[in-house]
Amino acid sequence: MRNHTKKREIIRPGVTRFASAFLTLQSLSEKKEQLKNMLSSNEWEECKFYGTPKGRASYGTVTSLQFWSNVTQCLKVFSPLVKVLRMVDADWKPSMGFVYGELKVAKEEIIKSLGGNKKAYKPIIDIINHKMKGRLDSKLHLTAYLLNPYNHYKDFQLQHDPDVMDAVLEFFDTLLCADFEKQRQVVMTDLPKYKQKVDRFGSDLAIKGCMVNNADFDPARWWGLFGSSTPHLKRIAMTILSLTSSSSGCERIWSTFEAVHTKKRNRLEKNRLKNLVYVQFNANLMEKNKKTKGRTLEVLLANDSHAAQEWMIDGDDGDGDEVDPESVMEAIDEALGTNNNQVTRKSSTPRELFDEDFESDNEEQMFEEDEYELDGVKIVEELED
Repeated sequence: MRNHTKKREIIRPGVTRFASAFLTLQSLSEKKEQLKNMLSSNEWEECKFYGTPKGRASYGTVTSLQFWSNVTQCLKVFSPLVKVLRMVDADWKPSMGFVYGELKVAKEEIIKSLGGNKKAYKPIIDIINHKMKGRLDSKLHLTAYLLNPYNHYKDFQLQHDPDVMDAVLEFFDTLLCADFEKQRQVVMTDLPKYKQKVDRFGSDLAIKGCMVNNADFDPARWWGLFGSSTPHLKRIAMTILSLTSSSSGCERIWSTFEAVHTKKRNRLEKNRLKNLVYVQFNANLMEKNKKTKGRTLEVLLANDSHAAQEWMIDGDDGDGDEVDPESVMEAIDEALGTNNNQVTRKSSTPRELFDEDFESDNEEQMFEEDEYELDGVKIVEELED
């Protein structure tokens, strides 16, 4: 197969499971003609799989018009959704202010890609709406949608959308329920200024500065520059638009924690473990920033995902160079002014930070999960402080 696909693999791993499935399907579609040529070549007839049940099934699949039609249909539907997921998982800016708007765009693109055939797109749109309901159409998401100048300045009619405005008013009513005067100021004075582009909101720099959603545009920073005439709304908007909408950050913390600490044999004291996780996570973050400086990665694509997934998921540094635990501990001891190099443990063998011990289900049950999880929660809380 590689002779016909120019040594390129069909399976393209991504950072997440959904990305791997989509990228593999995309790769399969790109190699459609090459796969057909392979199955019609003399090499295929000489292959050991030729004539076997699996070989016949493969031949029938690759030569099936219906199969390739279904592949094309899947790509049309999932391409817009993958764009949204890629934006949510990206590190380069918070996504709360973009999620609802990008999902609306994705649904419009799906309808357009299916030729406006209601029978074809309605079941798909219904599924998306069902998944969004109560999760991605909350008062917080809709308020962030309106307060994102990229959405508001692009579609001035957005402020007249009853669903959006009802959600925004309910949000402020909930957020500022204990301070009626501030609530009145935000709803009756600050919000109309923003909606009508009064004061600095109407300047050419403010308008042109939010027309393009690129790596340099940050809606929270935009509010910091142009929201001085509405101080209360500015503070709320900057807080909301600085939020993420993905749990990737939590997963990265726990990936680093699990790389440093194993339940089987590593019983580091609490403060020492906290310092190790802190140093390792920030070392990986600095290394990643060096690699990606000056370019925006599409972290879900196979050709760009390597730089992200090597520390986001596996805790690997990508170059095969492991961090020496002794040097890390020496740096910590030097910073803390201590000399506590000896840690009580069952084995005197130095433990590598990236050891991944195989543990069976039975071994997992040997350890106290409740105690481990409780310690983990405390550690994360202290890191956040």
